[in-house]
Amino acid sequence: MSRNNKIAVQVLGLCVAAVMIIYGVSRGETVIIFNKAVNICLECIGLG
Repeated sequence: MSRNNKIAVQVLGLCVAAVMIIYGVSRGETVIIFNKAVNICLECIGLG
């Protein structure tokens, strides 16, 4: 794979990741993820 192809694949991956993040935020999933993170910290790890 040439250097240009590697760069193109990396840029494409970055764009796909950005689109998926924007899609998740627009659906309101940030609150769900934050709540899951809090539950992991409080229940599994034992913080709090």
